[in-house]
Amino acid sequence: MEHPDLFGKKTKVKEAMSRIKNKILVLSGKGGVGKSTVSVHLAVALADLGKDTGLLDVDLHGPSIPSMLGLSRQHLQAEAGSLIPLHYSPRLKVVSMGSIVDDQDTALIWRGPRKGGAIRQLLGDVNWGPLDYLIIDAPPGTGDEPLSVAQTIPGVKAVVVTTPQQVSVREVRRSLKFLDKVSLPILGIIENMSGLTCPHCGKEIKLFKQGGGQELAKEWGVPFLGRIPLDPELVEEADAGRPFLNGHVGSAVAQAFRQIAEGLIQKSQKI
Repeated sequence: MEHPDLFGKKTKVKEAMSRIKNKILVLSGKGGVGKSTVSVHLAVALADLGKDTGLLDVDLHGPSIPSMLGLSRQHLQAEAGSLIPLHYSPRLKVVSMGSIVDDQDTALIWRGPRKGGAIRQLLGDVNWGPLDYLIIDAPPGTGDEPLSVAQTIPGVKAVVVTTPQQVSVREVRRSLKFLDKVSLPILGIIENMSGLTCPHCGKEIKLFKQGGGQELAKEWGVPFLGRIPLDPELVEEADAGRPFLNGHVGSAVAQAFRQIAEGLIQKSQKI
């Protein structure tokens, strides 16, 4: 028999999520592929396209979203028993464990059940209000956090991030098998760090090869959502707490994120 408190939390999560039209879990097979960067810029792109968007960081051990958006000095506030998301822009709300703990450099030493409880609280106790999209940034791999999201959020779908090289593609196969095992629909695969435009001659350099993500999408019969080129300035902007899209509207990176966001909107409208 289910514990009544757990049943109550699941009910709160269901009620909160019922006001959100599209829930998208962004995950990767390994770290270092730019998954959080993709999550941030997808959320910013969706908001720029006029969609009311939420960005939830469920990486409990290494929450990076607040610093990437320049929100690291702000903390969530409670109102009428609910947590109020931080506002990055009029159409983009943000929630992260990094905006709850007092010291972001403090390590959280939590086991699976406590992680699951924290994620249910972030999902059920936050007053998101009505949203068109909720982008959920999970830590790398197939551990407790993505499993909790998959088991807790009704109607959630996945976007998988990889880089072109085979070591990343092999790890992403594990993520795809995980998603298949938990019966979580896959919206598609994004290939990040796909080519680098030389700042001197303008030619494209295939720094980490190219096409691995697209080949994997074809192999698994899932949509290929697009390629994101590598741009050194993107890293510098993230470190400064400024999303790259805001200051580089005409860049190849900005265009790629916008096209992917537009593709996700088209897919969600057909569902």
